[in-house]
Amino acid sequence: MDIDKFPNNQSNPILEDKNENTPYIGGGLPIIEYWAEHTISPEGAKLWQTLLHKSACLSCAWGTGGQKGGFTNEEGEKLQRCMKSVEAISAEIKPAVPASVFTNNTIDELQKLTSYEADRLGRLSFPMILREGKSHYDRISWQEIYNIATDAFQKPPERVASYSSGRSSNEAAYLLQLMMRVLGSNNLADCSDLCHAPSTTALKQMFGSNTSMVSLESLKKSDCVVLTGSNAAYNNPRLMNELIKLRDRGGKVIVINPIVEIGLVKFGSPAFPVKSLFTGSDIANHYLQPIPGSDVALFMGIQKYIIEQGLVKTDYLQAYTEGWEAVLESATSTSWETITTTCGVAKSEIEAAAKVIASAKAVVFSWAMGVTQQANSVDNVFSIANTALLTGNAGKEGAGTMPIRGHSNVQGFGSMGVTIHLKKEIKAALEKLLGRSLELNSGYDTRKLIEAADEGKVDTLICLGGNLFAANPDSTQAKRALSKIDTVIYLATKPNLGHFHGLGKKNTIIIPVFARFENPHKTTSESGNNFVRLSDEGTTHLKDADLISEVEFLTQLAHRLHGKTPINWLQLQDPRYVRQLIAKTIPGYEKMAQIDATGEEFTISGRIFTQPKFPTPSGKAAMFVSPLPDLTMPTPQDFGVSASVPNVVVALITARSYSQHNTVVYKLDDQYRGMPHRNCILMNHKDAENAKLGDRTLVTVQGNAGKLENVEVIYGSVRQGAALMFYPEANAIFKARIEVRSGTPAFKRVPAIVYAQPISTP
Repeated sequence: MDIDKFPNNQSNPILEDKNENTPYIGGGLPIIEYWAEHTISPEGAKLWQTLLHKSACLSCAWGTGGQKGGFTNEEGEKLQRCMKSVEAISAEIKPAVPASVFTNNTIDELQKLTSYEADRLGRLSFPMILREGKSHYDRISWQEIYNIATDAFQKPPERVASYSSGRSSNEAAYLLQLMMRVLGSNNLADCSDLCHAPSTTALKQMFGSNTSMVSLESLKKSDCVVLTGSNAAYNNPRLMNELIKLRDRGGKVIVINPIVEIGLVKFGSPAFPVKSLFTGSDIANHYLQPIPGSDVALFMGIQKYIIEQGLVKTDYLQAYTEGWEAVLESATSTSWETITTTCGVAKSEIEAAAKVIASAKAVVFSWAMGVTQQANSVDNVFSIANTALLTGNAGKEGAGTMPIRGHSNVQGFGSMGVTIHLKKEIKAALEKLLGRSLELNSGYDTRKLIEAADEGKVDTLICLGGNLFAANPDSTQAKRALSKIDTVIYLATKPNLGHFHGLGKKNTIIIPVFARFENPHKTTSESGNNFVRLSDEGTTHLKDADLISEVEFLTQLAHRLHGKTPINWLQLQDPRYVRQLIAKTIPGYEKMAQIDATGEEFTISGRIFTQPKFPTPSGKAAMFVSPLPDLTMPTPQDFGVSASVPNVVVALITARSYSQHNTVVYKLDDQYRGMPHRNCILMNHKDAENAKLGDRTLVTVQGNAGKLENVEVIYGSVRQGAALMFYPEANAIFKARIEVRSGTPAFKRVPAIVYAQPISTP
């Protein structure tokens, strides 16, 4: 829909399904109220100290901080901290979890905690173990931890594995993959397997580089941004400042999302207190609501219009791309009826968006997990990037492809080689460093790790941050699979559901580590736009805590496993030496060799394309035909529900709430969607009414792996046929389809049935 035709959002038809508890702008005064509440709390002084500390933001990969100061981004702009950052810091500066929580509560009692309740327990401050046959976690000495861990990792290499998240540093990530590969294991599962693996898979094939080709500096030169499958207003708020500035300079924003997120229509940013905070700034010019999983069809429609109007940049395609003829033929030969039926968006709306893209001078195509967490997600990314190439919007200032990463250093982990798909350049450099071949097994990504564990093929698992249990679909399987692993070791700052449900068969060890701003040494991290930040050392507020840095633990364990060969692991306890190895072995990270001497942060070389020359074998971008998806939904009978029971089958989108970071829940409600608690389902009122379900009705929501009961229906601005529930709670009800090329589950299209009555067998 063309929002510009409706300047008063209160009369805008796009918001007609907004419920009475949903505000008319995102951001705004609630952000200021939240800041005020937390900065005058008992931890307020520590909060401000941390906000001002020269360390990278703990939250999303669009964060800020580093050597320019806590509130400053890579371009030197101030006032760039957001509410997500405050939430993350506030959680990390809580007091220590009282020891009595673990001594007085059995594991069965701890398993009754929600994600919100687990996080609010506070900080982990001493190492613990849950032994086989025991009902309580007990304190454990470091010597026993190393003895158990050393023995556990001396299993056959194909039976040991790791899992990691972006909460840690580049240095820890590098050490983790190095230790595992010296063991002979390539089982390096990572949280990115569950989110942006389709982006890296597709972009590597197309452009020879698997990250954003757009820097913050380049984004500022764009006059159009296409934002697909993202709720950046709540998950990456700093990006909203750039969209506000783009609109101010006359640019256009096209939002593609099955749900109307208020903050993507109008957002009140504290960075612009006079013009934006109270009244809100317009974000989307056009808002398209496709059927979940149909992005290929929508972008094929955009391509088809551009072809029909003779607006294809043919000279560009001939000079700088390969495979373009087949892509044009695919779009040309597909009928408009097929396209619009598949994506559920009218031809006129697709054409309006296509006109904006074709007429813009520089377009950035950006996307998040609404695109990547689909059964055809690699094709989704192909189709988006194909559109960029057809319009000549790759390899020039202000244009290109820009996946929006979630966790603050998840991209850094991939750069450091924490992946089963190790780049050949890194592999060759590591083989030279280690003096041995790294022709290892194919390795387990995150879903393959769970499947292998469920089959009894994994003996040992180390988790560097993250929440492997709660991050996976089919919670029953995840819990069962982890229970078949002999030894599970968690490195974490706070308790999470995995520590109570993801329990090893013999030993479950929780190792408390420093938060990023507390580390006794400097560390680095990488933003989603390829900028490397250096975080200063710090101190913890926890008194008498027995914490360790990830770097120290990994080097100590590696030393016990490998001795002094092929490298001196104990020397690497000083991260300066780790950074020297990174500079030698990770392409684009050469400047890491001087960062300790100069403090100079940098953009990774070879990734930002301002010229249409790409690091592929031919130097050209490769284009791929993206077939339309089969979006057939199961019938009520497939769920075992009688046709006589009023019901509706929906494409369920599992998503984070406003105050949530990955699996960590900071607040129970979602004020921007008008959802008062976690056990809600956001539905189109027509879907609900057709199933005789009213607003605030209590229903059952059933997937292919289980059901949730007493779920409250909330009417909202979600397209008909789709619905939304919160992750990770909804994970319990479904076994997700897996995108075979990337291994990523389809969290954003879960077939589910909603009904008010108990099941009646047909």
